[in-house]
Amino acid sequence: MFHLNEGVSVMKLAFIGLGVMGGPMAAHLQKAGHQVCVYNRSTDKAGAWAETHGGTYAATPAAAAKDADIVMMCVGNDDDVRSVVYGEEGVFAGMKASALLVDHTTTSAILAEELSGAAEKLGLRFIDAPVSGGQLGAENATLTIMIGGREADVAEAAPVLAAYGKKVTRLGPVGSGQRCKMVNQICVIGAVQGIAEGLMIAQKAGLDIPTLIDVLSGGAAQSWQLQNRAQTMSEDKFDFGFAAQWMYKDLGICLDEAEQQGLTLPLTEHVHKVYETLLEQGFGRCDSTVVIKDLIAKAK
Repeated sequence: MFHLNEGVSVMKLAFIGLGVMGGPMAAHLQKAGHQVCVYNRSTDKAGAWAETHGGTYAATPAAAAKDADIVMMCVGNDDDVRSVVYGEEGVFAGMKASALLVDHTTTSAILAEELSGAAEKLGLRFIDAPVSGGQLGAENATLTIMIGGREADVAEAAPVLAAYGKKVTRLGPVGSGQRCKMVNQICVIGAVQGIAEGLMIAQKAGLDIPTLIDVLSGGAAQSWQLQNRAQTMSEDKFDFGFAAQWMYKDLGICLDEAEQQGLTLPLTEHVHKVYETLLEQGFGRCDSTVVIKDLIAKAK
């Protein structure tokens, strides 16, 4: 191996899943000087990625993972992860002995623990590493990466993940990253729901929204959601950002985890039901701040 200017060893990597998050993340790895082979369910999309960014692509997850030092995944949900990991064409079938699998998908902690056990039986290693920061964070290499896994495995992966992660942090053993992401999503929807309700009063009272945001941003109500989404919410703009259908999925994972721990999460349960209604109305691909539409409908 030789070393990049930053002191990071060049590795042979595989990236599985080239969606709005995975595509840019894989591109940052290639740009950093690593040898990246990608896989996507749409081979045409994988080919286009390779043509644009200079890496290679494979027809199956196993082929992409062949001889890779580290394999990253960023797909949709638990079932999607299983579909690219297991079986004759899954990444486990292609990975070399002692290689490391990094799952950036937001999944259940139970799946993370399952994959870790399965990897160990095959002489492989695994860490769960969900991300926060959305499409812009992936494109700008400013993601927050929350990791669960052995200290040595995380230490090996961290310099590589820094290609797209501004903050790369180990929370504890496998499953800890996913549980941290659950907390993240609960906090996000708490802020979003609060802003949506606050905007209802502000707009009814005729307050100037830009001035309102400026004032609140200087006090205890300040948040990323307030500064980046309050204005667009007030303007009925939702054709961007983290999709409502994915937040609905993530909150379902949070509620399942809470049930396993014997906990009740009233706010999360309420907002989860709001998203369910919005998805039924065709708003699944809208930004997750679309929750304000439910309040507007109920106010009529």
